[in-house]
Amino acid sequence: MSCRVQNPIQNRLWFPCSSTAPSSSSYKSINFTRTRFKNRSPLFRKTLLPPSSSSSKRNLYCTCSSITTDANNGPTNGNSNSDEPFVITTPLYYVNAPPHMGSAYTTIAADAIARFQRLLGKKVIFITGTDEHGEKIATAAAACGSSPAEHCDVVSQAYKRLWTDLGIGYDKFIRTTDPKHEAIVMEFYSKVLASGDIYRADYEGLYCVNCEEYKDENELLDNKCCPIHLQPCVARKEDNYFFSLSKYQQILGKMLTENPEFVQPSFRLNEVQSWIRSGLRDFSISRASVDWGIEVPNDAKQTIYVWFDALLGYVSALLDDEEQPNLERAISLGWPASLHLIGKDILRFHAVYWPAMLMSAGLQLPKMIFGHGFLTKDGKKMGKSLGNTIEPTYLVQRFGPDAVRYFFLKEVEFGGDGDYSESRFISTVNAHLANTIGNLLNRTLGLLKKNCQSTLAVDSAIAAEGNTFKDAVEKLVMKAQNHYENLAISSACEALLEIGNAGNLYMNEQAPWSLFKQGSAASETAAKELVIVLEAMRIIAIALSPITPSLCLRIYNQLGYSEDQFNAITWSDTKWGGLKAGQVMAQPKPVFSKIEDQTQEVSGDQATNWGSRHKENATQVRKVVEA
Repeated sequence: MSCRVQNPIQNRLWFPCSSTAPSSSSYKSINFTRTRFKNRSPLFRKTLLPPSSSSSKRNLYCTCSSITTDANNGPTNGNSNSDEPFVITTPLYYVNAPPHMGSAYTTIAADAIARFQRLLGKKVIFITGTDEHGEKIATAAAACGSSPAEHCDVVSQAYKRLWTDLGIGYDKFIRTTDPKHEAIVMEFYSKVLASGDIYRADYEGLYCVNCEEYKDENELLDNKCCPIHLQPCVARKEDNYFFSLSKYQQILGKMLTENPEFVQPSFRLNEVQSWIRSGLRDFSISRASVDWGIEVPNDAKQTIYVWFDALLGYVSALLDDEEQPNLERAISLGWPASLHLIGKDILRFHAVYWPAMLMSAGLQLPKMIFGHGFLTKDGKKMGKSLGNTIEPTYLVQRFGPDAVRYFFLKEVEFGGDGDYSESRFISTVNAHLANTIGNLLNRTLGLLKKNCQSTLAVDSAIAAEGNTFKDAVEKLVMKAQNHYENLAISSACEALLEIGNAGNLYMNEQAPWSLFKQGSAASETAAKELVIVLEAMRIIAIALSPITPSLCLRIYNQLGYSEDQFNAITWSDTKWGGLKAGQVMAQPKPVFSKIEDQTQEVSGDQATNWGSRHKENATQVRKVVEA
């Protein structure tokens, strides 16, 4: 999925983006056959061919850079600069309902990637937020007697609370109702209009309200049901503005052929290429029947379609709230994004619609789009009607953030579908976090307290001279780093768990408790063995911190470090030799309590006060969205 680029060569695709804006007089009626468009009125048409020398039109050119992956800095493009920020985004979550485990999973994964990139020393901009316009939002608000704005406020805050409780360290939280976002959308719309890619037409077809998209009949299930939401599509006829997506079919196909890492995993790329080969249709970018949205410039009777609106949140989020919103300024602060992390259900919008929109506006494309799979429960698709949904608030309340983050990142192969069952959840976190990691630290510190007054007798570098265990740890750390860089998060967890397993085996083989009983030189050897194991624990605390940050902080505290020291760590600190002679360890205390039964909460003091607050928050959100 990635390679180290020694001599990057930038390959570019060039295409003209006319800056000539059409006048309103450009409208005229044209009838098209073999389509369902009526009275199509092109505002301005242009060719993708380079302008001739005699052309009087001024053309702008934008580029799509060749995408590669740097082994040290993760996804990048061919001309990446080490000073460029690593910009990672989650989808902007639709606020028609409270946050669910699918959106939590995406955000946990994005947070882990962002934390790893920070450990590498990269300046990271982690963007998340909420998509708050559209028909479904207005309908949900009306159903409970509140205004759309009030509804959005409540649900957006629910997302923020959940992200806080899960330890999500985002940098930017954008709401599509933010004034700065509206200004960016309108400026972007004007750019695409000036390029000649927006026209007005009547459209008649089958519409899925949940997808907010017209569907081809050949992609529907029986009874004209949407294959994603399993609800019948409704016949609808509207006078809308459309984006000329079909014009970008050839260039999108060429871009994906020349940049196969643009969409990951590779089987998602195959899906996107299949869509493009089957033919791209122009899509509606406005709604005449929806008031809750951003008005189309110069047409107050229409609002901008939710996708043409929401995708711009990745750009508007880069602006500070207090500065004057300006597209050029936003772009300068971090665009293009390094990685869009999304669920596979919105892959088409991100990998087909979004690149074409950016091309039309003359902006660079994001460097990579990664589409992960769905979550199931007990092997079955989740749904409210089945009563088998996974409530992230409940999981955090009961098990704590470390357990939730670890299970879903370790047990779900990133990119594919994954399954949750409570029994497997409990057995996994007990075995890995409580036993393999937690117990290894606790029993080692217990021996150190009993025999060495909790003080290290020797530097870890000296203690491990010529030690094969040290060599094994170093190899596993390199392995984990490689997996992180390739977005193989589950495999990174596995490599670090191997260090814990190796540490437990090493302790059993060396049996320092027996050596201490022998006294003299044997006691000195035993003291060295404890230092070696604790050094391995220090390395785990750093390398696993993108996955379980609060657990790793507790480990680091146990090793005698402060929270400030933990916050200052970098990946280079995983190098063997950090622990020094004379360092005093904290008193042994379990860093992760085993889950004993279905009513017991874990993760020590952090989980004890969450119950009542989460129940209150969840009740408030449900009253708004499920009335």
